[in-house]
Amino acid sequence: MIGSWYLLVPVLLPVLLGLAVGLNKRLGDGRARTPVTAATLILGIAALLPILLGEDMRLDLFRFSERLPVFLRVDGTGRVMASVMTFLWAAAGIYSFEYMEHEEHKRRYYSFYLISLGVLMGLCFAGSIITYYMFYELMTLLTVPLVMQEMTKEAVAAGIKYLIYSVLGASLVLLGVFLLSPYLASFDFASGGSLDMSALAGHEGIAVTAAFLMLVGFGTKAGMFPLHGWLPTAHPVAPAPASAVLSGIITKAGVLGALRVAYQLVGPEFLRGTWAHIAWMSLTLFTVFMGSMLAYREDLLKKRLAWSSVSQVSYVLFGLSTLHPLGVVGALLHVVAHALIKNTLFLSAGAIIHKTGKTHVSELTGIGKQMPVVMWCFTIASVGLVGIPPCLGFVSKWYLAQGALNMAGLPGFFSWLAPAVLLISALLTAGYLLTVSIKAFFPGEGFHAEKCEPTAVMLVPLVTLAALSLLLGMFPNALIGLFDSIAHALTLL
Repeated sequence: MIGSWYLLVPVLLPVLLGLAVGLNKRLGDGRARTPVTAATLILGIAALLPILLGEDMRLDLFRFSERLPVFLRVDGTGRVMASVMTFLWAAAGIYSFEYMEHEEHKRRYYSFYLISLGVLMGLCFAGSIITYYMFYELMTLLTVPLVMQEMTKEAVAAGIKYLIYSVLGASLVLLGVFLLSPYLASFDFASGGSLDMSALAGHEGIAVTAAFLMLVGFGTKAGMFPLHGWLPTAHPVAPAPASAVLSGIITKAGVLGALRVAYQLVGPEFLRGTWAHIAWMSLTLFTVFMGSMLAYREDLLKKRLAWSSVSQVSYVLFGLSTLHPLGVVGALLHVVAHALIKNTLFLSAGAIIHKTGKTHVSELTGIGKQMPVVMWCFTIASVGLVGIPPCLGFVSKWYLAQGALNMAGLPGFFSWLAPAVLLISALLTAGYLLTVSIKAFFPGEGFHAEKCEPTAVMLVPLVTLAALSLLLGMFPNALIGLFDSIAHALTLL
């Protein structure tokens, strides 16, 4: 049995070694930087195992006051998020060793990349809204350099835009905390919420408004309308490995924040049926449709994938907004599915750009003949994102639809509107992804091009992620069982 102090290990290990890479010239040298980074990413996965396999625990760090403790705590949701984030952060990091080979300022990139992983672990294990907010703000500041890595005029502008949107979203969260604080028994995350019902009596409207502000604020990082604009700006200019984790991982920080607020701060019973509940679900559905439509119209490959993320992450938020166990299971399944799939898609796009310099969809005719392994990974991921069996994306969307049909406390038209929006979005997803694969593998007669696959350093993470999205869809029962227990604990149903 390990002590609660061990919760600091997955947080401090990447932070300290990231600082060492950034500040120590010997470790920052190319001959040392790559093995140190690889070892840190692998050790990060290993450090999580005792936490994943152990019991729930709590570690108090310090207190701002008697009512404002800063502490780490392990629960089922945190375990899931930490596992997904660490594994995919490691996969994209290893992939980057070839992709970033000729980039300038590699030492800065890997330093911030490793430190960000440690902060994300603190985010996953935050035990209160105060603790979560601290790590959330740190995560934003540490990931801005990943967006601005290439230091072009466009990259700097995108980094500033990302920062402005993030600060605006975080400000909404902080305002919500201030408004809600008089009506909270504590700031801790707890099953059913932490509202003090006696203090709340007569002030329900303020609490509902505060909850909505926080949901919109965290929705900013998740790319939810109306504060979604940073995503399609930041992704095209960031290096492909950074784009992959921004889409697959960083957006999930907003998802986790929304989950904590809805289920463990105000509680699903308080939120269900309120105007905030209706407005939240409406925003998620509008974002699902809007992101798919704009992705369908976009020719720049990475920007198309960015608009796709705007849509697909709101699938997760929609599942949470059902406030029903089936919807929550679908949301958690889609967290895993989207993280695997979108990392695969962005890393595939990065491999294409790295080897051929092609950045637009219209240029990719026949690319499947040149890079068959990369494009097969891209195609498997695309099939999963559309929601075609046997990929994990099909399983997650099945549960999301079931959650939509069984939710309560909302106007009746949502029970048919939500599945209809999900179906239309799936058709649009097929239109903007599968057409790429068709043109890539069937360029027509007379097409000739030499193969130009990347090395194993890039291919192994790609193939691994694509295979996992397929295998987990074929054998999903373990995930479903785990997420079902988490969902019932969150919803108290």
